[in-house]
Amino acid sequence: MSNGWEESAGAWIETLGDVGDPARQFVLDPAMLERVDLCAGPGRSLDVGCGEGRFCRLLQARGWQTSGIDPAPSLIDRAQRLQPDGVFRVAGAEQLPFHAGEFELVVSYMSLLDIPDVKAAIAEMARVLRPGGHLLIANMTSFATAANPDPWKRLADGTQGWMLDNYMDERSYWIGWGNLRVMNWHRPLSTYMTLLLAAGLHLRHFDEPLPRGGSPDVLERSGLGSSRRVPGFLIMDWQKPTSSAGKDRP
Repeated sequence: MSNGWEESAGAWIETLGDVGDPARQFVLDPAMLERVDLCAGPGRSLDVGCGEGRFCRLLQARGWQTSGIDPAPSLIDRAQRLQPDGVFRVAGAEQLPFHAGEFELVVSYMSLLDIPDVKAAIAEMARVLRPGGHLLIANMTSFATAANPDPWKRLADGTQGWMLDNYMDERSYWIGWGNLRVMNWHRPLSTYMTLLLAAGLHLRHFDEPLPRGGSPDVLERSGLGSSRRVPGFLIMDWQKPTSSAGKDRP
């Protein structure tokens, strides 16, 4: 069954361009690149679910050797055209076409919520990470993915509240705008945490980042104006231990 990404590739490229949407520009990019700069490197990096390769190009600008995988051929073609010296392959996260311990940095930038078999994907990300390397994750918060398509509801006192239900039930759902329609997955945060801990990784950083910059109008139009009430995104930095004793530190 298609998750819609190949069919929506043209709309995605046209909508986001090379810069990204306001959530990426003003929330996720600053927080993710800040963590990248704290990693030992630059070295070899892999972007799992790289799409059109935008974050790979940001990593390359910081001196990283970049590889990226995505199951949508049209997005991989776009990434390769824009970064001819990058390594881009059509592949799924559940079976990465790389050797164990090949990368100092593995990135999952808003891709975990696109992956049906997230257990296999997280195990694969940990496998290709070298000991001491970092898995850097950006994802939607689980109380954002658990909300219904119209989560803001007017309460009895006239204020608006964020409504969600069935938080613990994992499920897929379709989202879209314009000509873009893709499948996402809701999972409780405990699912991600359990799988990452089971992969033997150590959590080094967790944040629910707020916008940095952007005009009030842009933030309001993009839905980021309510970020302090309901943060939509999280950042996690996980490290693979260098020994079974796990005595390494960031």
